[in-house]
Amino acid sequence: MQSRPGKGAGAPAMPRRKALAWAPALLLAAAAPGARAAGFRMWSPTLRHGVAAQQRYDGAGCGGSNVSPRIEWSGVPPGTRSLALTVFDRDARHGAGWWHWAVVDIPASARELPLGAGAQGGARLPPGARQLRSSFGKPAYGGPCPPPGSGRHHYEFTLWALPVASLDLAPDADAAQLAARAAEQALGVARMQVLYGR
Repeated sequence: MQSRPGKGAGAPAMPRRKALAWAPALLLAAAAPGARAAGFRMWSPTLRHGVAAQQRYDGAGCGGSNVSPRIEWSGVPPGTRSLALTVFDRDARHGAGWWHWAVVDIPASARELPLGAGAQGGARLPPGARQLRSSFGKPAYGGPCPPPGSGRHHYEFTLWALPVASLDLAPDADAAQLAARAAEQALGVARMQVLYGR
């Protein structure tokens, strides 16, 4: 299947039946420039005790429902006018990576993306927020679906605090373009990481 992430490089093998594993030790607090972002952090109550099939990709033998997890955050840096979120599998395609989700122009007042906010059309997104193209080719959430035997993949959730109300990206912009633009302007960055393998 063309949209299926490729084999990760150098990752240990995992059994086929291994469920998505939440890795508490890998939940990272703010990795952000400046003291203003010292308390900026994000988490997911949906992923706290492992991810059910609900979050996995619907296709390529992954047997999921492709429902995006609930994401929450706090400690937004002063001067933030909008937020953006990306989800990236750095082990896919032999280390080239795979973008699973991208949301831009999230209002600075928002404190969560609810369960299922990543559905195509974005009906559950906060007002003004929109999704950009992922590596699946659609402006929507695409769940984890690493090839069996490719080891544990690292899914990196990154929340960017931005000093502008809109990044003003083109309608056909993708997740990689969002990440590049956000990295240039971010007042703060909060990250967390989830491991999953088949």
